[in-house]
Amino acid sequence: MAEPELSSLDALATDKHHHRDLHGGTARAAVFGVSDGLVSNVSLILGVAGANPAPGVVRLAGLAGLIAGAVSMAAGEFVSMKAQGELLERELDMERIELRRNPQVETMELSQLYADRGIQPDRARALAEDVMRDPDLALEAHAREELGINPNALGSPRGAAGSSFVSFTLGAALPLLPWFFAHGAVAVLASVILGAVGAVCVGLALARFTGRPPLRLAVRQLAIAAVAAAVTSAVGALVGVSV
Repeated sequence: MAEPELSSLDALATDKHHHRDLHGGTARAAVFGVSDGLVSNVSLILGVAGANPAPGVVRLAGLAGLIAGAVSMAAGEFVSMKAQGELLERELDMERIELRRNPQVETMELSQLYADRGIQPDRARALAEDVMRDPDLALEAHAREELGINPNALGSPRGAAGSSFVSFTLGAALPLLPWFFAHGAVAVLASVILGAVGAVCVGLALARFTGRPPLRLAVRQLAIAAVAAAVTSAVGALVGVSV
């Protein structure tokens, strides 16, 4: 039986057929925003509560941590994504120039890249020539093969910042909620329970994105939150006693 012919579109789709788009940034910012908000604020709340202050002090600390953290996360994501996008755009501009100036060299380069991936040299050359006939397809092919990016999906700084802000706020609000309705040991226990549930949910979400075992990531995320909360709670108790 003859080996099926590989079209240019088939070859370009090889990399993405079984893979998620990891360059957008919005989904990543959302998951890690929830994780950071949850871990940082449950640690802050339990650390302040460990000093046994008035409930209003814990609420104020939790709200301050939520607002400051959400704004900081959003700003950080925006700057990071903006810088990354500008860097990738610069690389794409350089690739466009090379495609115009040295099309034959770029054709040979693309042919060699395909050959290195296991395509027979003659077919690799024909495939590269076919791709190079379309400037947009040629740029996409070189960007994927040389830079490992999709020029049509560089990510949105505003989207990543907004996603990070909202998700951090949700994660940070979870352990803070009990302090609006209770105080003392009851509020502390409720914060611990909600923090644990949130950590497990974050672990399961990470498992969905990474394809790793859900139980392992849920336990890992729970352990991280527990250690952070225990350390800050102990420090809060020591400071409260000493002061």
